[in-house]
Amino acid sequence: MNAIEICGLSKSYPGFTLSDISFALPEGCILGLVGENGAGKSTLIRLIMNATGRDTGTVRVLGTEATDPAFTKVRGDIGVVLDDARLPETLNPRQLGRVFAGFYDRWDGETYNDYLRRLDLPEKKKVKDFSRGMKMKLALALALSHDARLLVLDEPTGGLDPVVRDEILDILEDFTRREDRSVLISSHIVSDLEKLCDYVAFLHRGELLLFEEKDRLLEEYAMARVTEAELAALPPEAVRGTRRGKYGAEALVERRLVPAGVPLEKPTLEDIIVFFVRGDKQ
Repeated sequence: MNAIEICGLSKSYPGFTLSDISFALPEGCILGLVGENGAGKSTLIRLIMNATGRDTGTVRVLGTEATDPAFTKVRGDIGVVLDDARLPETLNPRQLGRVFAGFYDRWDGETYNDYLRRLDLPEKKKVKDFSRGMKMKLALALALSHDARLLVLDEPTGGLDPVVRDEILDILEDFTRREDRSVLISSHIVSDLEKLCDYVAFLHRGELLLFEEKDRLLEEYAMARVTEAELAALPPEAVRGTRRGKYGAEALVERRLVPAGVPLEKPTLEDIIVFFVRGDKQ
């Protein structure tokens, strides 16, 4: 089964359109959602959670259409962390645990307390006195403590230092060791997604430019660091984007279309994203 199935999904606002999005996230996998500010990532997450109405298309989450009344029950199988981490400001983590225990049939207080300790969160400090990073860690602890089958995370590592970010990535990787658990994670920190994800979805100006297995994507493309003359000699259909500098040029290329003998380097996921958007296409 697929954890998320989206087909022909569109949503228009004044000045912005999320246009004809289609992809499927297999169960047990982690999808990294990438895109610049305003690309439509948060809109897509709201549509997946049926928190806003769509114009066209279908969304199925854990086998249920998101507009179906039965989706209300499915929400109990989804852990959500939004970018603004909206939590009651006057409560502390211990009180929030009691509140959430009333929301979820499979709430696990012991697991929640373990996450509070692991993430170094004070149980009796009010949320209003938390930093942004602490609020995100608390929201993640809450999302992970009711035996969810799917996590939907909007910028969960934003505002966190590298050590804590790495710990959270480990937690998310552990979460998907069970084959029936999946994650959709949106992040501006592409290096985090490269460590974690099985699939990558890249949104740009409301369009889905690519959806691909991460490893296949990194194998399909390569970086060529060349002179201007060497760049001109490359087959135009092989070049996805270029960036020229004082001492030569860099090109993102499709590896299979580059003639033998041209030295190529493995790209990072960030290389691919940057050249898709900023590269001067030939």
